Amino acid sequence: MTEPRDVSPAVLPEHVAANRASWDAEAPRMVAAGERSWRARPGEETWGIYGVPESEVHLLPDDLAGKDAIELGCGTGYVSAWMARRGARPVGIDNSARQLETATRLQREHGLEFPLLLGSAEEVPYPDASFDFAISEYGAVLWADPDRWVPEAARLLRPGGRLHVLTNSVLAYLTAPADADAALEQRLHRPQFGMRRITWDGEDSVEFHLSHGDWIRLFRANGFEILELLEPRAPEGATTSYDWAPYEWARQWPVEEIWKVRKAR
Repeated sequence: MTEPRDVSPAVLPEHVAANRASWDAEAPRMVAAGERSWRARPGEETWGIYGVPESEVHLLPDDLAGKDAIELGCGTGYVSAWMARRGARPVGIDNSARQLETATRLQREHGLEFPLLLGSAEEVPYPDASFDFAISEYGAVLWADPDRWVPEAARLLRPGGRLHVLTNSVLAYLTAPADADAALEQRLHRPQFGMRRITWDGEDSVEFHLSHGDWIRLFRANGFEILELLEPRAPEGATTSYDWAPYEWARQWPVEEIWKVRKAR
């Protein structure tokens, strides 16, 4: 089993360095969830903080077998493991060495091996047109600068390649109090105009949130065709360990959104 390869630049951009420190500290709290997700077999995968079934959202294409895929912000690597079990050849890149330590251990325990890179999805050391599919679930889509990682994803994908991402919904961003741990409310806390980079009160990490219009403009500017925007509802009776997203709120409004786009042929 090979260890993750460090492909980080000598000097990290400020937001990349801040997020690396934050996720290295957060990594121990993600181990149990990663272990559960690694156990999922094809057809059992679930997504997001409320575990929306893959059968509802189809974040994984049906034709992954034999395809080259990359997970942008792979964390503990479970999405890459899901793709490997569906016959893909995945690569995982993540900004946290501690997260990748868990991914490496779980590769060993589950008998799956695929390349793991320590670095930012804003700068991936693969040639142009290396992949057929790219995916990010609360990875680069939330923690990397979209003006850098979206063009990089476009560069990495072959013509006709697809990019699927899952992140916080615009409405969740607008109704979240400034305290990152406080629950979403039924009122707006910040303007939609000008949304982009945010650091929550009491946090050092940096998130990026775009409006739907800004996502559409950014995808199109980088040669992507918009295929689908999904705003999944929390499944009935579902639970989450994330107290900031109350069940009753998530049954009335989307906590998350999913974009599916395709690079022009």
